[in-house]
Amino acid sequence: MQPIQRFLEGEVILIDKPLQWTSFDAVKKIRILTKVSKVGHAGTLDPLATGLLIICTGKFTKKINEYMGMEKEYIGTFTLGAITPTYDLESQPENFISTEHITDEKILAATHSFIGNILQMPPQHSAIKKDGKPLYVSARKGIEVKVDPRPVTISVFEIIKIEMPVVHFRVVCSTGTYIRSLANDFGQALGVGAHLSSLRRTRIGNFSVDDAQSIEQFTEEIQAIRNQEGH
Repeated sequence: MQPIQRFLEGEVILIDKPLQWTSFDAVKKIRILTKVSKVGHAGTLDPLATGLLIICTGKFTKKINEYMGMEKEYIGTFTLGAITPTYDLESQPENFISTEHITDEKILAATHSFIGNILQMPPQHSAIKKDGKPLYVSARKGIEVKVDPRPVTISVFEIIKIEMPVVHFRVVCSTGTYIRSLANDFGQALGVGAHLSSLRRTRIGNFSVDDAQSIEQFTEEIQAIRNQEGH
């Protein structure tokens, strides 16, 4: 089966990444469907996150760094009253603390210190490399590696809804921001701990998840193209 010419030459594909898929799973699927080997994505989403993934093929892979540098928007939930080693639900909640004394006012007030240019500590369970090795390799062995905090910008940190112990939020931030770290830090600020319990990326620059296709829709589109071309 031949590569589909337009993807071989170069396309930007907006995919709504499903839950439990890695970003590489989506890239691999598009390689298989289009028969194009030169495919990459512009910004990793964790398996437990859904939403906008920009995938580039052919000559458009040169634009990946440009897209990666764009502002990003997320919606999701933090669960207060427990932390996890990975800062999300990839690991089990622990250190449970009562949240009965946490008021809506305290939650809203706690957002203020995270807005603007801040220094953020990346999660130990992340792909950031120290001495050529991803942090998560050491973290899985129970070894904590010293890393420096990183400058990030959070321009919007909005609480959409509070259903204790779950807090619904919207964040607009610079590239390099870890929403998992924001969850953990937010819990520390409230004194009860927190972890990221759901996450959806809704925008990258001017690209919106509303314009993205599901994997199923993209598969159908490829099948229709192949039928037209008589492949």
